Amino acid sequence: MSRTEVLDVAGLTKSFTLHNIDGRSVVALDGVDLTVKAGEHVALAGSSGAGKSSLLKCVYRTYLPSSGSVVLVDEHGERIDLLSLSEREIVALRGRRLGYVSQFLRSQPRRTALQIVADAAVMRGVVRGDAVAMAEMALNRLRLDRSLWDVHASVLSGGERQRVNLAAGTVSPPRLLLLDEPVSALDPANRVAALDLIGSLTESGVAVLSVFHDLEAMERLASRVVLMRAGRVIEDGPPTEVLQLELGVAR
Repeated sequence: MSRTEVLDVAGLTKSFTLHNIDGRSVVALDGVDLTVKAGEHVALAGSSGAGKSSLLKCVYRTYLPSSGSVVLVDEHGERIDLLSLSEREIVALRGRRLGYVSQFLRSQPRRTALQIVADAAVMRGVVRGDAVAMAEMALNRLRLDRSLWDVHASVLSGGERQRVNLAAGTVSPPRLLLLDEPVSALDPANRVAALDLIGSLTESGVAVLSVFHDLEAMERLASRVVLMRAGRVIEDGPPTEVLQLELGVAR
């Protein structure tokens, strides 16, 4: 059965003006074309500065692209032009259909780990009672000790906060999930649990666009790997093929 398209990026460019230096313009993305389908995990590869995180932020609308189009196809087949949405509309869409998990959890004073994850589920339309139960399941699956659930997230360790962040991003998962180094601070056992969770999302039909510097994670999770260089897509294909031929990974 063919998969339905969820994300369609076409001719995307993004430039930054360095006002604090001499006003020069730096090109971060240069004509990027990319699609992601339901149940597909597309991993972005490439060296630092290739444009991977900039691409994620343009899709999430943290950055406003200079030109091109970013279209999200909803569950009814409606094509939503993310670049034309108002700030209010993009915030509402993020709650329901578009998720983003970075390697950092922004400090949220006076909010516990459980509250943060439950609130994320409520944003996606889950009633409060069910949201709390789902948050507990997510934190348990990511091996966060129950004694930490009612602790303010600001005092947790880096790895603990990263698991809270991943739980919040994946509870009642959105249609499209963007991942930017979501397991970078995790020890081996917790990393395995996190990768298992991410893998189960694509199996359930979630479309995932990710950045991992971990080649093993890309090979394990990705349906396709897109290699970027200087803001452009250089290769797009099966993980083993792209990583071997373009990154020189020895096997």
